[in-house]
Amino acid sequence: MTTVTVPGFLSLTIAIVVFFVGTGLNRWISPLRRWNIPEAVTGGMLAALATLVAYTVFDTSITFELAARDMLLLYFFTGIGLNARLDDLLAGGKPLVILLVLTMVFLVIQNLIAAGSVALLGLPDGITVLLGSASLIGGHGTTIAWAPLIAKQFGLQNALEVGIAAATLGLVVASLVGGPVAKLLIARYNLSGPSGSKPMVGLPKTTEPAVTDDISHISLLRTILVLNVAVLIGFTVDEIFTELGIKLPLFVACLLVAIVLTNTVPRILPLKVWPTRTRSLALISDLSLNIFLAMSLMSMQLWTLEDLGPSLVLVLGVQTIAAVLYMLFVVFPAMGRNYEAAVISAGFSGISLGATPTAIANMTAVTKVHGAAPMAFIILPLVSAFFIDIANAFVIGFFLR
Repeated sequence: MTTVTVPGFLSLTIAIVVFFVGTGLNRWISPLRRWNIPEAVTGGMLAALATLVAYTVFDTSITFELAARDMLLLYFFTGIGLNARLDDLLAGGKPLVILLVLTMVFLVIQNLIAAGSVALLGLPDGITVLLGSASLIGGHGTTIAWAPLIAKQFGLQNALEVGIAAATLGLVVASLVGGPVAKLLIARYNLSGPSGSKPMVGLPKTTEPAVTDDISHISLLRTILVLNVAVLIGFTVDEIFTELGIKLPLFVACLLVAIVLTNTVPRILPLKVWPTRTRSLALISDLSLNIFLAMSLMSMQLWTLEDLGPSLVLVLGVQTIAAVLYMLFVVFPAMGRNYEAAVISAGFSGISLGATPTAIANMTAVTKVHGAAPMAFIILPLVSAFFIDIANAFVIGFFLR
C-alpha cells in the first residue's frame, strides 16, 4: 500500500477545483439542481469516489492536510454571528426552545433505534451509541471523544473505526436528503421566502441584472478585518472556557463573540460600514462554507466502510428513514409549517445525521433559490453546535450504563 499525503496548499487548491466540478455537474444534471444538492457536495462526493478507486484499484491511500479547512469553518460561523441581529435573536427565542426540544427527543429516538438494531442483528455490546447519537448527531468529534471509553468498557477493539464509519456515512446521507426534503415541503405547501429578500449566505440565484451594491475591494477587506478581529477574540474566549472546564468547539466561541460584537459595536460607535447583512459578508461566508464542505467530503476515506458489512448500511438506512419522517411530520409542523420551517427541516438532516456545516450547506442551497430565512440560520447553529452537545453527553452516558 502506497500512502500519498497531499500538502495543505495543494489540498486547498484541489478543493476549489472540486467545487467547480460540482458546479458543472449540477448545471449538467438537472435533478441535482432541482433538488438543491450543494455544489460542494456533488464535487466532494465525486472526489471521495476517486480516492476510493485509487485505494482499491491502484493500492494507493490518499490523505489531505486540512489546516485551511479549520480556518474556513471559523470564518463561516463568525459570519453567521455577525449577521445575528438582536431583533432576530429575540424573535427566535420560542423557536429556539422548540427546535432544541425536538432535537433532544430525536436524540433519544435515534439511540433507541440503534439499540433495537443491535439486538436484532446480534451486534457486539457497546456498539449502540456508535450507531446512534454519538456518531450521527455527535459527528466525528463526539465519536473520537467517546470511542476510547467504549472500547475499554466493552472490549470493543474497533470502536473508533465503527464510529468513524457511521459518522462518515451519516455525513454523506445528510448532504443528500436535506435539499429534497425542503423541495418537497416548499412545493407541497407553496412556500417562498420574503419578497425581495437576500440569503444570509451567498448571493441569490437570479436572472435579473446585477445589482450595484456594496461589493468592492474595500468592502471585502473591511469585512475580512472585522471577521479576523472577532476570530482573535474568539480564541481568547475559548481559552477562558477551557480554563473553566467548559469544552466546546472553537467555532462556538467565535460565533458567540460575533453575536455580541454585531449587537454592541454599531450601537456604541457611529459606524455605517459594519458588515451585517451585506453582500460582502454573504459572499465570504458562502466561499468559506463551500470550500470547507468540499475539503471535508473529498477527504473522506470511504474504504473504511468496507469491513463493516451490510449491518452498518442497514442500521444507517433505518436511521435515515426515521430522520426524514421526523423532519416531514414532526419538525416542519412544530416549527410552524411555513417557509422558515421548511428551511429548518432541510437543516435538521445535518443535525440528525451529519454535522452543523452540512446543515448550513443544505439551508444555503435552499435559500439561494427561494429567499432568505434569517431565523433558521441563527437558531439551528446554536442548537446543533452548543446545546445539543451537552444533552448528547448525558444521553450517551446513560446508554453506556
